[in-house]
Amino acid sequence: MTQAAPQIPAPAPPPEAEPNQTTDPNATKKRELTPLRQAVSQRIRTLQHDYRNDSSQAVQALARLRRGIGRQATETPDLWGLVGMEQFYAALPPKHRPSQSEVLRAERAAHVAVTLWALHQQSNRTKRMHVEDGASLGTAVRRLMSGTDSDEPIRKRLLRAGTATTFDVLAQRLRELVVLLRTAEIPLDYGLLAEHLEQWQKPGGASLVRQAWGRSFHAHRTPDTDVQQSAPEPQTDAGATTTHATKDQT
Repeated sequence: MTQAAPQIPAPAPPPEAEPNQTTDPNATKKRELTPLRQAVSQRIRTLQHDYRNDSSQAVQALARLRRGIGRQATETPDLWGLVGMEQFYAALPPKHRPSQSEVLRAERAAHVAVTLWALHQQSNRTKRMHVEDGASLGTAVRRLMSGTDSDEPIRKRLLRAGTATTFDVLAQRLRELVVLLRTAEIPLDYGLLAEHLEQWQKPGGASLVRQAWGRSFHAHRTPDTDVQQSAPEPQTDAGATTTHATKDQT
């Protein structure tokens, strides 16, 4: 009697990867934007497009926004509808009712971020000064630096912003940095800035924001120190060392 050959079981399928499993611990955070960051980015994106296309309405809107710099968000009814709060409410999760403190933090952060962008974009019709690439304030300030002794005052300005003790002082010191970025035509992710400004107002938030700015400042590698790569530099980095400044006529 012939003995039947033993059957070899089929190999088990490989285990399925966990959802959103990745080697980059920050990848999920990069995809999940906060409602405020979405709102500010959306509002500026529209204004920026229209302004660069010389829309008279956008030109007037930016002039109004610049007049709001240094003022409290609650004291500028002229800016209602311009800083992105409608988009903020639309981006909130369904049935979520924000607390009064949450709304106040969002209003103040959106006001400062959008008015500073209006200052940054002033008279520049050729380049976008708001970019949605996750470029933190620390990264943008590092792009200002040329690797010479003249960099020390720039570093100190970032340090002064990071050590501000009140929100109003922080806004004023950010304005000083934005003027330098405007002169050099170096863009910034203003949605991310708004997110940081909102976080700064929470208990313990100032320390976390300061750490984020410091890490991005130290992590950025200028083209002179980068290892040669086959991919070209992003278009938003073009003109990072340009020192052309213009005066808005509006």
